[in-house]
Amino acid sequence: MNSSALLPLMVMLVQLWPYSLTMQNHSTQTTDQSFTAVRRVKRGWLWEPFFATEEQISLVPVYIGQLKSDLDKQDGNLKYVLTGEGAGNIFIIDEYNGKIYVAQKLDRERKPFYTLRAQAINRSTQLPVEPESEFIIKVRDVNDHEPQFLDGPYVATVPEMSPEGTSVIQVTATDGDDPSYGNSARLIYSLIQGQPYFSVEPKTGVIRMASQMDRETKDQYLVIIQAKDMVGQPGAFSATATVTINLSDINDNPPKFQQRLYYMSVSEEAPVGTTVGKVFAEDSDIGENAAMNYSIEGDGSDVFDIFTNNETQEGIILLKKTVDYESKRRYSIQAKVVNKYIDERFLKEGPFEDKTIVKINVEDADEPPVFTSENYVMEILEGAMSGSLVGVVTARDPDDDDSPVRYAIVQGMPLKRLFSINEHNGTIITTKPLDREIAPWHNITVTATETRNPEKISEANVYVQVLDVNDNAPEFPKYYETFVCENAVSGQLIQTISAVDQDDSVGGQHFYFSLSQEATNNSHFTVKDNQDNTAGIFTRKSGFKRQEQVFFYLPILIQDNETLPLTSTNTLTVTVCDCDTEVNTFYCRYGAFMYSLGLSTEALVAILACILILLVFFLAIVTIRQQKKKSPFSEKIEEFRENIVSYDDEGGGEEDTEAFDISALRTRTIIRTHKPRKKVTSEIHSLYRQSLQVGPDSAIFRQFISEKLEEANTDPTVPPYDSLQTYAFEGTGSLAGSLSSLSSNTSEADQNYDYLADWGHHFKQLAGMYTSHRSVGD
Repeated sequence: MNSSALLPLMVMLVQLWPYSLTMQNHSTQTTDQSFTAVRRVKRGWLWEPFFATEEQISLVPVYIGQLKSDLDKQDGNLKYVLTGEGAGNIFIIDEYNGKIYVAQKLDRERKPFYTLRAQAINRSTQLPVEPESEFIIKVRDVNDHEPQFLDGPYVATVPEMSPEGTSVIQVTATDGDDPSYGNSARLIYSLIQGQPYFSVEPKTGVIRMASQMDRETKDQYLVIIQAKDMVGQPGAFSATATVTINLSDINDNPPKFQQRLYYMSVSEEAPVGTTVGKVFAEDSDIGENAAMNYSIEGDGSDVFDIFTNNETQEGIILLKKTVDYESKRRYSIQAKVVNKYIDERFLKEGPFEDKTIVKINVEDADEPPVFTSENYVMEILEGAMSGSLVGVVTARDPDDDDSPVRYAIVQGMPLKRLFSINEHNGTIITTKPLDREIAPWHNITVTATETRNPEKISEANVYVQVLDVNDNAPEFPKYYETFVCENAVSGQLIQTISAVDQDDSVGGQHFYFSLSQEATNNSHFTVKDNQDNTAGIFTRKSGFKRQEQVFFYLPILIQDNETLPLTSTNTLTVTVCDCDTEVNTFYCRYGAFMYSLGLSTEALVAILACILILLVFFLAIVTIRQQKKKSPFSEKIEEFRENIVSYDDEGGGEEDTEAFDISALRTRTIIRTHKPRKKVTSEIHSLYRQSLQVGPDSAIFRQFISEKLEEANTDPTVPPYDSLQTYAFEGTGSLAGSLSSLSSNTSEADQNYDYLADWGHHFKQLAGMYTSHRSVGD
């Protein structure tokens, strides 16, 4: 028996030891309590551990062990009884000798052990001779399960060019057999597919690199791993798993230009930023390992530039500065490409860069004229006569044919009137004198056009500065209001003056102030120059009389400091005010204004009073006229409205004779030719019926209204209160019908008003009125 077979047996004995102790304790207690009548010196169960092998198939029960009591005399007097898990169906016992058999196939993975109880009974007395004891039947494992890879299929990634022994991934298989018994669950791993690039550790399932591999050669490998139980012995079960191993990229390849020499061309008319061409370097790596930067070295780096297109990894060559066919017709530049991210492990294999030559030819084009300068600055003195020379601009055709050039000014019309240019030689002259004080600078745009190709035009800016000359005399910067009190003392300062000059002095402006020669002797005031471009006006005497003179006019001379100085005379007006020491400006202005009008204060008050009286008189007249324009018909309207109200009143019967005499309206003091009225009752009925079918906008409605209006206007017999004939229609759609008496079938003459007499003496007068009206109608 080898050590591998003894190890499970020792483990089983350790597991059964507690059960043996428990059985003995339980036996002692039961004997003391239940079987005090039975006395023996030594008793106990005699058995060995029980094992049953799984997956056994037999037509007859298989013996697995025997229970035996030390009291058994082999005379058949004892009966063995088995109870517990599977007793009677899975496990059976021979009641005479205690042998146990297994009657069914067992599965250790479903149930690894069974717990049963045994008892020995005396057949004669049917009393137990041994206490009931518990024991375990263990199911012994056999290799009936295959290994399984529960996590497959596997995918792993490892950097390319990894050294040998680099761990890639670990695969693990499981086996449902008992790992504590035999080799059924002991697995061993092997490589079926993947040599010679990978290897696997037999016991752990760790897959490792067996050689360095280049992703650019092959970027994916399929590895098959096999797991066998029973340590790979014959008859073992096995399982396989697929592992997909991807090689990740590293920067182990430098970029390489596709061509060693590129040819490109660019027109001399091309503006800065024009794309000249593209270069491309290949890199076998991918992602950021293939990112690269392009640059230009050597001749032409100041004329051309290159940048990298990050999407296509192309080098785009751009025009950095305009080229000239006549100056240089060919450029040879060196383009360089370098990887952005370099792996220092591979620097020993060489630099991760490449170079190529790019030859660029400049193509000739018909260029516009070129000025000798893009901006010209010229000067001219202000006031120079018309036709004075300002300056000359020059342009030439850079092409080989050297076409003649025509010049012109293309600025606004005002500048055209100030300057002109000779179209053949570019000489600029003035057309009228210039004034620096109006405009110190003039900006002109001059064009040069090829005579052979007028479409070729170029421009240049000309800035003309107008130089200053001393042509403006200094003067007061503003109007000075100067006042002096009547009782001012001699030597009193009454005003400080200054001056301005529109000219521009190189050394700074300085002015000199003085009184004119004719005013120096007889003037009451003096001028003191402060030597700082200001001067003070002082009184030469004490006391002034307003009644004698209100205004004093001082002619003040102001001179500048130019080589040829200019002098101007400025008049300062001094007003005498009625004050002591402090000058009231408003009062002085008011007094000066009145003095200029020749009016005194009293006269002005009188004039204002007259104006106020005339204004009041005018308002009174307007108010009276508005009252007279009130309509006189308003009283008649009020009277008419009052009569209507009185007519609606019930009245006072016979005694009320003052209200209104209607007979006066029917008295005919003037004989007129009677024009009988039409019988319109039938017309109204027919038209009203038509109006129910047509509408208020019908022509019949408008015709009827027009006819009734004409009759009312021309019939002199119509009483003033009868207006019903104007409103013959009430409209359509009303369920209440018309309230007009015109739609009645009976005429006014057919109606009987005799019933009014039955209403009493209060309505006697009304009955008499309608009775008389009826008789008159007859």
